[in-house]
Amino acid sequence: MSNSPSTNGSRVTESGFRNIMQDPALSWTDDLPVCHFSGVGLSTNQIYREDGNRREAHENEDRNFHFRHDNCFLYGVFDGHNGSRVADFAAQRMPAELLLGQLQPDFGDEEVKEALRQAFIGVEKGYFESMDGLLAERTTCQDRLPEGISHYEAYQKYPEIMNNLQELDRKISGGTTATVVLIYYNKLYVANVGDTRAFLCKTDTDGVLRVIQLSYDHTIADPGEQTRLQQVGLDIDKLKLLRRVGNSDCTRCIGDYHVKGGYKDIDVLRAARVEPVIADPFVDGGIEIDQSCAFFVIMSDGLYQALTDATGTETVNGDIAKMVAQEFSQQTTLTGVAQAVVDRVVRIHHDTFMTGNADKKALCQKRDDITLLVRNFNYPLSMPSPSSSRSPSHISHLPGFTSNMYNHPTDRQRSTDSSSVAESPKTPTNQLLTGPNLLETIETNSTESRTNGSSTYSTSSSGEMQLFSRRPTQNTDLELDAEGRVKAYVDFSEWYAALEQMSEESKESLFKELQLKSVYDPIQEESAGE
Repeated sequence: MSNSPSTNGSRVTESGFRNIMQDPALSWTDDLPVCHFSGVGLSTNQIYREDGNRREAHENEDRNFHFRHDNCFLYGVFDGHNGSRVADFAAQRMPAELLLGQLQPDFGDEEVKEALRQAFIGVEKGYFESMDGLLAERTTCQDRLPEGISHYEAYQKYPEIMNNLQELDRKISGGTTATVVLIYYNKLYVANVGDTRAFLCKTDTDGVLRVIQLSYDHTIADPGEQTRLQQVGLDIDKLKLLRRVGNSDCTRCIGDYHVKGGYKDIDVLRAARVEPVIADPFVDGGIEIDQSCAFFVIMSDGLYQALTDATGTETVNGDIAKMVAQEFSQQTTLTGVAQAVVDRVVRIHHDTFMTGNADKKALCQKRDDITLLVRNFNYPLSMPSPSSSRSPSHISHLPGFTSNMYNHPTDRQRSTDSSSVAESPKTPTNQLLTGPNLLETIETNSTESRTNGSSTYSTSSSGEMQLFSRRPTQNTDLELDAEGRVKAYVDFSEWYAALEQMSEESKESLFKELQLKSVYDPIQEESAGE
């Protein structure tokens, strides 16, 4: 691929490229091959009413991509706030920062991670450069107001100027979280800012599913981020009381000029010696993709926050991993898996509002946009079987899914609900994290200590969970063919032979009978215009 961006086969200038980044209808990424080993589920934000009706509070601000290019697989989820402008820009610019020759075949882990870090910095720099016109217009409007005039008096005497300033401030204040996962020459790398989350699921030889969080939640509630903000001169007690840093509770993001270049205009941030909200990402990687890797997910906080609010779970990653694994045994496409999990969480959240007590109603009265991206490695989807209308013959039934969460060994183990979560005595905490650099993810790339990044969940046997049995193999590495697909390890020759002997009418009847659906029907959502 050329180092110069292009659309429709023609070269464009840098300024033209920025314009493309502002307009999702002109996305240059439309020409990138989509990764078909992944699927995405979506749901827009909703505000519920007592009569069961609902509406959107604002436009959908989540964005995502899932591309493959040469030896790269690139995935990203972006959760915008105060509009989708920055999320649109980042979702188009991030692939340009990584897929236009920046990655070289001889790169080691540290060089790939540095490329990811620079991509985040480059995306934000490009976005702020694209805002030069807005900032200049804002300055012109401010200069038209008399010096020392109060906000109230300015609205009374110069409403047109103040309304224009308000609209410019709205555009300037937008930002986005970002979580990007890169698979490069069969190694996995992750980079993120904000609270969009990624975790990897791995299966042991005994069928136990392990969940390892890959990303870091950059929020005001995180002790590491509290320490960083305190070191730059901010009053942490005030920030914790407000639970926000400007327009969001995230302490790192892309964009959001007001909490960066304009932070001196915000009372609670004015004391900072440097910009308190940054775009410097948490970066980790060099994780070998081997036979134990089942799938990974990237999700906006709308998904795990909705489930946490509705159920009070303390093991939300494990709960979502369980849902994903269950939908693998029910769905026939990865998009179906992701959407079924989203629909299920939406239903749980909505039903909790409709049937819960006053506290639950207040907590679940609204929810944010939801995006769930699922990337499969070695976890088979459901496949119809001639001998059964529900269970393929190659499925083994495991007796249950209990979720047991461990923090990093240096952290205090979180308490769990004994009615739904059972401890697994088989494996010490420090042995649950496997693969190159996974244990090192407890440390950030600076002096901050990571307290929320590597949580591990384990499943043990009971009759609710279905996992696919594997044929024994001597090779522990996951071998991919030229198309990036996993070599088949299930023989369907009998299935196809049986199909050949059936009439077309019988086939149609069989397929209708075997059609698998999620037990949760999606809620019909209303758009903002309805």
